[in-house]
Amino acid sequence: MGLEKTFHNVYNTHYHIVFPVKYRKVLLTDEIPLAIKDIAQEIGLRYDIDFEKIGTDGNHIHLLASFPPKLGGSDVVRIFKSITAKQLFLRFPALKKELWGGEFWADGFYLATVSERGNWRMVERYVSSQGKTTNESQLRLL
Repeated sequence: MGLEKTFHNVYNTHYHIVFPVKYRKVLLTDEIPLAIKDIAQEIGLRYDIDFEKIGTDGNHIHLLASFPPKLGGSDVVRIFKSITAKQLFLRFPALKKELWGGEFWADGFYLATVSERGNWRMVERYVSSQGKTTNESQLRLL
């Protein structure tokens, strides 16, 4: 975590993004989260997005990401959803039987900025722990 630089900007922004699988189906299990992480690395290189942490919890995904000011949160969500959906359907053809209509992700998303001085470590730990059983209480986002 530090200052990021482009040709015309210096920035230090971090976002917590959450969205569910279509119909809230529990499909983010087994090798699908690993495939999503691989796809996210490719997206990051192509669009200059740093996916700092990715956590899945069966039917939804949490992203902790940093990206340049030229991109908006909705741009990042659109890029991530469209590319991961297409790639997941190619890699796992059986998903089409689970999700009629050809959409993997549900409409909509949650987006919040994350302060490095305030709640960064808490959100980072929360995103990393998705899908794991823990005795800690869940972070309240609303």
